[in-house]
Amino acid sequence: MNWFETLIRASGFAGLSWQNAVMFTVGGGLIYLAIKKHYEPLLLIPIGFGAVLANLPDAMLSASPDPSGAIDPHGLPPLMQMVYDVGIRTEFLPPLIFLGVGALTDFRPLIRRPLTFLLGAAAQLGIFMAALAAFYIFDFSMPEAASIGIIGGADGPTSIFLTAILAPHLLGAVAVAAYSYMSLVPIIQPPIIRLLTTPRERKMPMPEAKPASTTAVILFPIVTGVLASLAIPTCAPLIGLLMFGNLLRESGVTDRLSKAAGGSLINITTIFLGLVVGSTMTGQNFLNPQTLFILLLGAVAFAFSTAGGVIFAKALNLVLPAHRRINPCIGAAGVSAVPMAARVVQNFVSRQSDGKVNPLMAAMGPNVAGVVGSAVAAGVFLTLLR
Repeated sequence: MNWFETLIRASGFAGLSWQNAVMFTVGGGLIYLAIKKHYEPLLLIPIGFGAVLANLPDAMLSASPDPSGAIDPHGLPPLMQMVYDVGIRTEFLPPLIFLGVGALTDFRPLIRRPLTFLLGAAAQLGIFMAALAAFYIFDFSMPEAASIGIIGGADGPTSIFLTAILAPHLLGAVAVAAYSYMSLVPIIQPPIIRLLTTPRERKMPMPEAKPASTTAVILFPIVTGVLASLAIPTCAPLIGLLMFGNLLRESGVTDRLSKAAGGSLINITTIFLGLVVGSTMTGQNFLNPQTLFILLLGAVAFAFSTAGGVIFAKALNLVLPAHRRINPCIGAAGVSAVPMAARVVQNFVSRQSDGKVNPLMAAMGPNVAGVVGSAVAAGVFLTLLR
């Protein structure tokens, strides 16, 4: 029976710990929310299942920020460690997501209302508020605080990109917080908008916007990509590929490339990105007080980002002529959860106005501006802290 005893001792059951059991529950919970509640299923299912795989004893399916990693009995690194080293440590996978996002994004609402660019910038307030709180109140280091603050941008790939560079040991917790709060936009944002606006403001119609010319649509990704990258070179991997993907979409002559970037490429990248993020969530790394603080500060960041967009829109109305004033609710769409935040604003305003005001396209302006804003904010942190 020696062979049987050897198999039992070598099985994963013999190495199970309470941390593994808790992480199975965490991973299962993420999968449940993705399937049952439709909370960011494209990312939460890979992340949840990656967390389950990472906590299987001796399965060699985890990944670690430690460059040496673990080595299996045959002298090879774990499968997910190889993906981490190639895709995350080299900063390769998140920019690829941005390439696909660019191919799927229509910047016309922003081009038609350039003023909404400011709302996208104002909605990044929560990033810096949460970073300062993490540093001064919760005693995180400044690189860790920046990684936590970026959750307020409501941009998962940007959060992963920045955290993998500045605080890779927090990658799992930051990614889970970022995608969880992105999925909770319909729950988090309406109470904040209601608190900061009056019934009259919620019913304000949006002035008609001029159509965007073909030339402007084509020049926008080129000019924006170049200017943003010159101003903050560290954001170039994200902004550059975002704008390249958009140029593929709008040029009119690269339909195959645009479909590939916004289809198979972004789908494959999403699978690997989610799995490798989940694979960093071992019980030893994830189950600690820091994770709870990160979840708390992520909520603070998201709330302040929503508030920042709304308050800045109200401030703009104080200086704009009456015929150009905007519905301040669209400022909440400045968080870069595209297009969910814009739809939340549209549904909220439509209900408040009995269907008379439906500012979806107006809200899409600050919404897509928020994608650029969060990437630039990440570049600022990298410039100052890397």
